[in-house]
Parts: sequence; structure tokens; C-alpha cells
Amino acid sequence: MNTAQQTARVGLFFLLGLALTWVTWETLSDGKLFKQTGYTLIAGFENLKELKQGDEVRMAGVKIGSIEKTRLAGRRAEAVLRIDPGVKIASDATATIVMAGLIGTNYVGLDLGTPGAPSLVDGAELRTKITPDINTIMAEIGNLGQKLEGALNSITSSVSGDGKSPGLFQKIDLLVTQNSEKIGTTMSNLQDITTKLKDGEGTLGKLINDPKLHDELLATVAEIKSAAADAKVFVTDTQGIIAQVKAGKGTLGALLYDEESAASIKVTVKNLRDVSDKIARGEGTLGKLLNDDSLYLGVQSTLKKADRAIDGLGDSGPITAVGVAASVLF
Repeated sequence: MNTAQQTARVGLFFLLGLALTWVTWETLSDGKLFKQTGYTLIAGFENLKELKQGDEVRMAGVKIGSIEKTRLAGRRAEAVLRIDPGVKIASDATATIVMAGLIGTNYVGLDLGTPGAPSLVDGAELRTKITPDINTIMAEIGNLGQKLEGALNSITSSVSGDGKSPGLFQKIDLLVTQNSEKIGTTMSNLQDITTKLKDGEGTLGKLINDPKLHDELLATVAEIKSAAADAKVFVTDTQGIIAQVKAGKGTLGALLYDEESAASIKVTVKNLRDVSDKIARGEGTLGKLLNDDSLYLGVQSTLKKADRAIDGLGDSGPITAVGVAASVLF
């Protein structure tokens, strides 16, 4: 193989290497080797949780950009997001760091925000929200396990004892041992009570075993229900009467709510008061009759004269009697 052929082969391999390098670089940089397109947004977090340059930015699960760089800004970490030029992000959209899987890389997830909200401009800052990652979750699970283990140990100590004080089972056993005689007596008494109930002794025993008493109890309950129903009807009727009175119906309703009737009653009461006042003052025939003694004495004298005239008639005829009576009276 001559020198020219070797030179051509080396040059061809060199060109192929450059082309492969170009394709690889374009693939990794999304075709943005010489020119950055789109606009940038800033997302600040307390912890970027393994986010790095080149990780994806997604909205509703769709890739809309990538992380251009990460940096520290005071007491927080910031991720500079490069967003595709055709994507508009609402000003109230929220960014979170999302874990793509147990062994996957993290990415920045954005929600859609409110419809009609203005869009963010280049260099604007996104609202962010902290979400727990796998490390935080595992730490919380570990703390929960420790608390659960402590609770189980406490339960075990309470039930079985800890060597210094007896446990629940030991206390129960000691209680049963110390009160075995009382427990036996109580069980015997319970047996006697159940025997009496079975034999129909006592009120409860009769109630359980006597069908007649049972029927009477049911009848009493039925009467109570009937009385309750009657009481309900009475209450309903009373409510109806009260409603009619409030509506001004009937005599009582008219007296309470009819202004014309009330005025008539007031006039009548006033007239009765005037009449009683006149009688008390001796005005009128009835007032004089009740208050003037001379009228009473005159009537009494007239009655005495009539009585003497009747006694003096004797055997006189009707005409004579009339004349005598007239002369006596007049």
C-alpha cells in the first residue's frame, strides 16, 4: 500500500470522526451548539436535589426545555431554565423538582397555571414549591419505624412487665389469686339468680316466664302509645286553635286582634262605668231607689195603708171596697 492511499484513509477516518463528534454533540445539546434559542426563567429552591445542567423541564409531562445551569444565590440554590420559544408559561405557574423514578434523574415540573393569566417574560422568576424526595421519605419511614418500635416496647413492658414492676397479666393473675374466694361467691350468687329467673321467681322471673304478665305489659305499652297519640292530636288541635286566634278568627281572635271589636269593648266598659257612677251618686230612678231613704219610706207607708184598707173592707161590696181603697190611698 503506497503512501497516498494511507494518507487518504487517514483523512477519511478523520472526517468520519469529526462527523460522529458533530452528531453526538448536536444530539446532547439539542442542536444548540452555536445559538441558544428560547428564553430563560429562574427557579429558586432550598435544595436542588441532584438537579444538573441538561436535565429536562416539563409541563404537564411534556418536555418544554432544559436546565441551562445551576448556581448558588445567597442562602438558596437557583436553576436557570431554558424554555422553548413557542411555549408560554403563566405567571402563577408553580415549579417543583420531580423524581423520575427510584433510579431515574430528577427534572423540573411546571403546572399549567390559571387560564388567562399573563405570561412570564425572559429572566422572570418562577414560583416554586418544595416536594419530598426519596431521601426525605426514607428518613421519615425510618423515624416512623423507631416510633413504632418504641410503642411496641412500651406495650410489651406494660403487658409482660419490665422486671421492676409487674405487667398487666401478672396484675390480673395476682388479682384473681387474692380474690378467688370473692369471685367464687359472686359466681355462686349469679348461679342462684339465674336459677330463680329460670324457675319464674321474683318480678323479673315472672316477667320472663309468665305469658300473662308479658301480655299485660304489652297492653300497657299499647295504652301508653294510644295516650301519646291522643296527646299528639290534642297538641295538633291546640296549635290549630292558636293559629286561628293569631289569624283573628273566632270570638277570642276577634277580641285579641280585631281593633273594631276592641274599641266596642272599650266603649261598653266606659258606659258601664258611667252607669255605675250615676247609681253611686244617686242619679236616676235606680240610683234614688238605692240611695234615697225617703223613697223607701214612702213606699213602705203606702204598703201599710193598702194593708189597712184591705183589712177594713170586711163584707163591703166591690164598689165600696174600691172606694175605700181609693180614699185610703189618695
